[in-house]
Amino acid sequence: MIRLDGERTPGFKLFMTIVVGLALSIPLFSVYLLAYDRESQSQEAARSITAGWGGAQTMTGPVLVIPYKTTTTETTLENGQSVTRTNEVTRELTLVPELIDLKTGMKSRVRKRSIYEAVVYDADVTGKARFAFPPDLNRTGVQPAQMDLSRAELRFGLSDAKGLGANPRVAIGDQPLRLQPGGGSTGSGRGFYAWVDAAALPTRPMIVDFAYGFRGNASLSLAPNAGDTHWAVQSSWPHPSFVGGFLPGDHHETVSGFNANYRVGNLALGRSLVSTSDVGGSSTPATAERSAYAEAANGDNAQVAEIDLIQPVDLYSQVNRAVKYGFLFIGFTFLALLMFDVIGGVRVSPVEYLLMGGALVLFFVMLLAFAEVIGFTPAYVLASAAIAGLNTAYSAAVLGSWRRAAFIGALLIGLYAVLYILLSLEAFSLLIGSLLLFTALAGVMYATRRIDWGARREPEAT
Repeated sequence: MIRLDGERTPGFKLFMTIVVGLALSIPLFSVYLLAYDRESQSQEAARSITAGWGGAQTMTGPVLVIPYKTTTTETTLENGQSVTRTNEVTRELTLVPELIDLKTGMKSRVRKRSIYEAVVYDADVTGKARFAFPPDLNRTGVQPAQMDLSRAELRFGLSDAKGLGANPRVAIGDQPLRLQPGGGSTGSGRGFYAWVDAAALPTRPMIVDFAYGFRGNASLSLAPNAGDTHWAVQSSWPHPSFVGGFLPGDHHETVSGFNANYRVGNLALGRSLVSTSDVGGSSTPATAERSAYAEAANGDNAQVAEIDLIQPVDLYSQVNRAVKYGFLFIGFTFLALLMFDVIGGVRVSPVEYLLMGGALVLFFVMLLAFAEVIGFTPAYVLASAAIAGLNTAYSAAVLGSWRRAAFIGALLIGLYAVLYILLSLEAFSLLIGSLLLFTALAGVMYATRRIDWGARREPEAT
């Protein structure tokens, strides 16, 4: 009897190993899609958990909106003649505070449903705002005599008003104001507002004290809209991420929470303290002096200070990153088997390559499944131990020696350890991975330096 495998050249065996490895890219890519799908389901479940609680919140205000009368001229063509008409219209002047001092306390916790969870919070806001007409008010073309100061509105914006708590308090001096729902009497915007008699504003500043609470999830943002904004935040969540167009001047993080302090001026915002617009409208984006309230409502992320309450370990991103290293596992394991085949003279069938490679792909499925239940690190240890044990036992039968199988097992354990380090040290993952590949390539080049890849092995007759 003649063993046909003995007639195959080392080069042909290398080719077959590459073909099997490429075939495994299909299930490996399917695992990547599975992780993406599970992440989408997790996000949908998080939205379901927080439904009715309050979304990612963005605060803005207070701003003072004052209606005023102005005249417009319109020229039309009637019966071949130009007719000019003068109309009196009502517009709005938006005045932002000279100074606003905000303090926000956040009590955060995790809400769970089945294997899914979401970070939610209760926020309490207290503050003081100082309104006054700027000395260059005349540059706007609006005089106090044109304004209907008795019909001014004090507006507070909140992106998801469903989370607004009961009984917000707003007062001017010692006089509490009656609050109304919505972004203003014109019906634009979200939040709450109050009618104000600002008749004394041309002669003296108006001081507004306010306090309100709301619920939200995932993130909290402030759209600064004052000459000088000071925002102090204190939270019980230990894992903040400071993003957006403005970062805190100082912040401190501990295992029991964090605090942060922001300071933003209107020069950094790139707008004046005063802007004008049509009733219920806003200045166009091309205008330099846009309505602060309208800008925040439009979700201009470049003009907000945002704090994200992040999970310390995003298991789906960790699994996705791990899957990207799947070819590293398959390549190193197949390389070891090929060396036993070409150098050690042990026959390894393409089917055996395929079965061991399938087990390596299964590791990522097990990692994802267990991570959703017990967390990433315990799942990683459990899945890697199971697959390393399975492939070690199988390779003992394939290679005909437990000593050779122990080498495969040690290789897999080392690869899993290196992968965990790569996932933990994201900044150095490329460096470590490239050094590992260089070392492997150097070892293979040294071990195969005397092999004639085109030579046929003498057939074994039995």
